[in-house]
Amino acid sequence: MSDATALAPVVLSDRINAMQESQTIAMAKKARELAAQGVDVISLSFGEPDFQTPQYIKDAAKKALDDGFTFYTPVPGYPDLRQAICDKFKRDNNLDYKPENIVVSTGAKQSLANAVLSLVNPGDEVIVFSPYWVSYEEMVKLAEGTTVQLIGSLENDFKVTAQELEAAITPRTKLIMYSSPCNPTGAVFSREELGAIAEVVSRNPQVYVLADEIYEYINFVGEHVSIAQFEEIKDRVITVNGFSKGYAMTGWRVGYLAASKEIACACEKMQSQITSGTCAMTQRAALAALQGGRSSADEMVEAYRRRRDMVLELVKDIPGFRTPTPSGAFYIFPDVTGYFGKTTPTGEVINSAMDLALYMLNDGHVAAVDGAAFGAPNCIRFSTAAADEKLREAFIRIKNSLAKLV
Repeated sequence: MSDATALAPVVLSDRINAMQESQTIAMAKKARELAAQGVDVISLSFGEPDFQTPQYIKDAAKKALDDGFTFYTPVPGYPDLRQAICDKFKRDNNLDYKPENIVVSTGAKQSLANAVLSLVNPGDEVIVFSPYWVSYEEMVKLAEGTTVQLIGSLENDFKVTAQELEAAITPRTKLIMYSSPCNPTGAVFSREELGAIAEVVSRNPQVYVLADEIYEYINFVGEHVSIAQFEEIKDRVITVNGFSKGYAMTGWRVGYLAASKEIACACEKMQSQITSGTCAMTQRAALAALQGGRSSADEMVEAYRRRRDMVLELVKDIPGFRTPTPSGAFYIFPDVTGYFGKTTPTGEVINSAMDLALYMLNDGHVAAVDGAAFGAPNCIRFSTAAADEKLREAFIRIKNSLAKLV
């Protein structure tokens, strides 16, 4: 082999070159690098519960291993798990589905990707309610669609209105993507708000809705509303959910979607060529989680509510943060433009939320994610899924670091 051949550069595909690295993962990586140098870093960058998976779910996984659940699984999931998901939709959301409408995947992220890749053609427009979870836009890119960011105002808790949606729809609009409760803002759409959005969708029969409900159980305002409850558009709604947030099962990698039979079959087909069926033991654990109800989730929610309230009190002492009150999930998402143009003690100018996030990491040793990754470049996302003492210490550090800016 010649030297020229051995040293030839790797030519990657256009699609991978166009794709951005997940900024939540990138910031967590920077935090780990500092920690490896002996720095005491408090990471508020990951959207991960700090609770252990409930014991009864762990026990079900152990039993599954002993019972011989070590073989390939059906691509859309075990039939009894799919039925349990149908029962969950009926119990929690008053939605009627059959197992043929359910596809179990390796995390809700895969469910979202399956739906996008099954529906979106090159050039199709996908309206993404912004701020949005970091992977939505990259999934649309992978499908060669065009993302149309529809930005909700801070004054409306970052929520897009039906009127704003109607003005954004064009003949090329194929899909709408949103989350409620929202990552990163914690906003929760009310029944009235979703009803108005459903009415707009009903007048545009070419448009589908991808509703990300992974934070359903982490809701501080009471009622969770699924847009699929509006019968006139139910067959055009794909509802995605999972176990990572409500059951503290992030590392188990199991999620699911519910959709019309045609869309569910398409997602199953997509999944069959990429990962096939989800891990057998994980599925048995997920079945146990659903059969165990939501009492463990409700206990965690009370802790998240207490932490949210504590953090909001701490943030009141930080001038320059404009912070709406989250109604769900476990984040705060302040507007930080009050610090743009300020100078650090070493002479660097803060020109963006990314600059500010890096400054807080390097000076205060607190990791957070800048809002540009979520379609909101004036904001920073802080996770409140951390122990009380860590949160207190983190925001004391943040306050002290920001006080150094001039």
